Amino acid sequence: QVLCCMCGAAMPPNPSNMCAACLRSRVDISEGVQRQVTVLWCKGCGRYHQPPKSWVVAELESKELLTYCIRRINGISKVKLVDAGFIWTEPHSRRLKVKLTVQKEVYNGTILQQTFVVEFVVDTLMCDVCNRVAANMDQWQAVVQVRQKVEHKRTFMYLEQLLLKHGAHEQAVGIKEFGGGLDFYFGSRSHALKMVDFLQNVIPVRHRNDKQLVSHDTHSNTYNYKYTFAVEIVPVCKDDLLLLPRKVAMAYGNFGPLVLCLRVNNALQLIDVNTCKWHYVDSNAYWREPFKGMMTSRQLTEYVVLDIEVDRASTSGGGKYALADCEVARVSDFGTNDNTYHCRTHLGRVLNPGDYVYGYDVAFANLVDKELEGWTSRGLQLPDVVLVRKSYSEQRRSRHNRGYRRQWKLAQMDIEAEDQGFTKHRGKAAAEKEEREREEFYQELEEDKEMRGRINLFRDASAPAPPPAASAEGEGGEGDGGDGDDADSLPEVGLEELLDELTLQDQGPPAPEPAPVWGAPGDQGAEDMDMDMS
Repeated sequence: QVLCCMCGAAMPPNPSNMCAACLRSRVDISEGVQRQVTVLWCKGCGRYHQPPKSWVVAELESKELLTYCIRRINGISKVKLVDAGFIWTEPHSRRLKVKLTVQKEVYNGTILQQTFVVEFVVDTLMCDVCNRVAANMDQWQAVVQVRQKVEHKRTFMYLEQLLLKHGAHEQAVGIKEFGGGLDFYFGSRSHALKMVDFLQNVIPVRHRNDKQLVSHDTHSNTYNYKYTFAVEIVPVCKDDLLLLPRKVAMAYGNFGPLVLCLRVNNALQLIDVNTCKWHYVDSNAYWREPFKGMMTSRQLTEYVVLDIEVDRASTSGGGKYALADCEVARVSDFGTNDNTYHCRTHLGRVLNPGDYVYGYDVAFANLVDKELEGWTSRGLQLPDVVLVRKSYSEQRRSRHNRGYRRQWKLAQMDIEAEDQGFTKHRGKAAAEKEEREREEFYQELEEDKEMRGRINLFRDASAPAPPPAASAEGEGGEGDGGDGDDADSLPEVGLEELLDELTLQDQGPPAPEPAPVWGAPGDQGAEDMDMDMS
């Protein structure tokens, strides 16, 4: 043994030539490591706040909670962590104590080991989910009122799925159905502005805002307002037949004027059925010169294709659509008369003789449009029939008879229904109408893969397994055109497009747990220090 250079006590030799007591008095390897930390805990769901915005689930005495606590200590990266464990504390103390053992190299390679206790003060803070659950919807500060002047709700069904996928509704303290639209209530004006910005990015809208004075403090000169944002969606939907105003048609390069709306995203996608030309109309261009649909999807009539011939001279390149001359007959006329109609269509690559197709019966329609008279005076002749999209009614009926059911479903938001004061008969009719519109929306999703790609679809575990005849993808229908080819197959949603059902519903607060015992049993652990030889 050698003598310590500071106190002269006998000790084993080490590079510092100092005993443990002298090293203790001169070196503190835990210097810079935070000894008291404040952590935030949600009383409603029992989760801990992980800055900046996440919340983690951790049981007491668990590895997850120990890891969470260690990561919250500032300066722990300056030393080497050897061991960590909880120390028991009183249940009512709102304290967590963690005993840490660390090492650090000091004085010419001497490794010093020290044990100390870090105290965590647990403060309560409600998480966003629990805050929305406990919030009083009447105590809102801003409301976003979304409206669309159409006769159906399919646009709001699609908008609901977009909101669920992107989580744009999560800050809302309440959602109400009112006046054929939706009202989103928020506790902050900034959250309402986020919702308006999201709507402008996904669908063509316009909005205006207003505010109402609630209270005024004359002493501090502060004001309390309630804000209202009125958002109007364009009254044009998919498959609508439009007659563009002359000024609009000229501005778009003599486009149209008789066009179909193929898609509604953040812009309207229009196609001229006579020339197969495309044009996109954004919300700013639409609201400068607004126009409405001359005929809507509720006026669609089912036809059967008797003959079709693609116009090769007017069609170039690939793509889904091509101009064609088509001869069709109304399905309802079978067995009654021999009326047939010749028309020009953009579905040359989609339709085959014997297929069913939806179209507008323009010849027998009672058209009311302010632009129609001006166009007819300039020599415009409306076609007898305008074909819109292929019909799979026979294939769906055949599969339904064989016991086929959808293997997927959609998530739904928690929306407070409007109390319209209907009688029992009118209430039943309204429910049937909504169910019919929802079925039409599901059929649109099955037929439009691009539309499905913008939302989330979930696997329905409760759905019965499909029959062998209906389970094979690409099966031909049993209608007049069902010959088993891919062109005649009923569109399906592939299993690779479905998500796990666990994320189907909005995540709510977990079930309340018993009152936690703050701390874990263990030794009080007075500070001690050991010294290793290098």
